[in-house]
Amino acid sequence: MGAQGYPEPDFSKKVKISKVNDFTQGKILGPLLKFTVPILLALLVQSLYGAVDLLIVGQFSTTISVSGVSMGAQVTNSLMMVIANLAMGTTVLLGQFIGQRKLEEGGRTVGNSIWLFGALAVICMVLLFTCAAPALRMFRLPEASMGEGTIYIRICSAGYIFIVAYNIIGSVLRGIGDSKTPLITVSIACVVNILGDLLLVAVFHMAAAGAAIATVAAQAVSVVISLIIVKKKGLPFHFGKDSMKLDWKLIGRILKLGAPLGLQEIVVTGSFLINSSVVNTLGVVASAAVGVAGRLFGFVMLFPSAFMQSTSAFVAQNIGAERIDRAKKALFHGIWLSLAFATLMSFFSILHGTWLTQIFSRDPDVILSASEYLKAYGIDTFLTSVLFCFIGFLNGCGKTTVTMIQGFVGVAVRIPGAFLLLKIGGGDMFLLGLATPIASVFQVILCIVYYLIVKKSLEKQYGGGIPKPEMAEG
Repeated sequence: MGAQGYPEPDFSKKVKISKVNDFTQGKILGPLLKFTVPILLALLVQSLYGAVDLLIVGQFSTTISVSGVSMGAQVTNSLMMVIANLAMGTTVLLGQFIGQRKLEEGGRTVGNSIWLFGALAVICMVLLFTCAAPALRMFRLPEASMGEGTIYIRICSAGYIFIVAYNIIGSVLRGIGDSKTPLITVSIACVVNILGDLLLVAVFHMAAAGAAIATVAAQAVSVVISLIIVKKKGLPFHFGKDSMKLDWKLIGRILKLGAPLGLQEIVVTGSFLINSSVVNTLGVVASAAVGVAGRLFGFVMLFPSAFMQSTSAFVAQNIGAERIDRAKKALFHGIWLSLAFATLMSFFSILHGTWLTQIFSRDPDVILSASEYLKAYGIDTFLTSVLFCFIGFLNGCGKTTVTMIQGFVGVAVRIPGAFLLLKIGGGDMFLLGLATPIASVFQVILCIVYYLIVKKSLEKQYGGGIPKPEMAEG
């Protein structure tokens, strides 16, 4: 046993050990920002995957191809986000083990995560390939774009093992406080994606097929580079063949934390796809416009998304260390920083949307429609800046069921809201887009009310502030 009665990790085997970023001591704002910035940059670069696909297809192909790629990417990315949210169970559990100094549990958590997400990767590959066309028809993709959308999804499905692998590696690294490695790997992969798009779409005119091949190749590169870097740097705990022993109890804990988030993501992204299907009834121009606006909104959402991930990891360690005071401070630091960024992004989204939308399309009608839809997203940016930080806090506390419930509330408002606004405004893209911020208002209120109700019980349960031994360093 180590200091303060905490078990010592087993380092009897030869293994390279890296340093853990300890968020349970010292200042909060500086380390939180230092951890968040690489996550933000990695999300920015990762968003370029789909954006570059859409941008290059939009410049070197037709509106039909843009519509097919945008909807196909929504389907594949939606499933990817489900996996990423499930993987949050690994991030939170690993962070809590580190906060508790139970480093010997780290290797077993990683090993069982590999089993779990390996099986899910195979399921996703089969599901995407076989259900590509039915999924696109379900979401009312215009018939003219069906061929391009189907090709895009089926090619991406072939490389889904790499997409899942990248997300699980990233979840492990964030759990141990490493946000720089994912940034390095995704940056290199993005360059590969851009070069592939230029070659296959611009030179060989392969449209959706070329964009999909480039995306899969880039994800494969990111996984290979991630594994090389991790092997070189090492992990802050032993990881070997014994770590891969199947432990259903541990898998259950990962799923208990991640499953509510994954289920929430299924419902939430499903609601956005239904919203897209509502717009798709208005024709190819409206379909392409929503795809363009969605890509831009993805960039706008990067800052609150980055703080959601960093807050989850930061809070998880402090919950493990019984430092709820630090966890709460991280929450409010994240909120005001996200709101500051939201002010800047909303300025461009609401007042100068055409500056942004014309980057992704040459069609004047698409540019104008997308800019109108983007205005509603500009309003939503303020709301999600608060919402996402609360979600990160609740995830780090292990309250993922509450996170799931607020997601369901948003869906319950968003879907009927989209149909109602379509009926009221006809083809008015701004009114259609308002379904999203209206839903966010209800979600923010729910999170704040829950926080105020349980704040005292959280302080009582996790406010011990028990000093912990130093982290193992290599």
